[in-house]
Amino acid sequence: QVQLVESGGDSVQAGGSLRLSCVVSGVTYGMYCMAWFRQAPGKAREGVASIYGSTSYADSVKGRFTISKDDPNNTLYLQMNNLKPEDTGMYYCAAVQFRGWCDTERAFRYWGQGTQVTVSS
Repeated sequence: QVQLVESGGDSVQAGGSLRLSCVVSGVTYGMYCMAWFRQAPGKAREGVASIYGSTSYADSVKGRFTISKDDPNNTLYLQMNNLKPEDTGMYYCAAVQFRGWCDTERAFRYWGQGTQVTVSS
């Protein structure tokens, strides 16, 4: 059974930092394209960052967020610095088996339950 469990969401003030974690089980972790998505109230879900070897980021988070992996511990991270109120939302990690390319446009098969990030001004 595949499970993705996020943690690390919190309420912070603008300019602050958070690190989100996602522990993955039930898949051969190193063979999967991993990503973070977010969804703000009343808005569509959007891709934030992805990783399989190389990384990619949404323009809105470039230079502020960093996606990384700890393969031995099957854990995905999202380091978020200089947070802005527009970063507020539910953050989800997702996984799909790597098939030659990896970005947030892939149809991700597995999803976590989400962790809430709230940034106040």
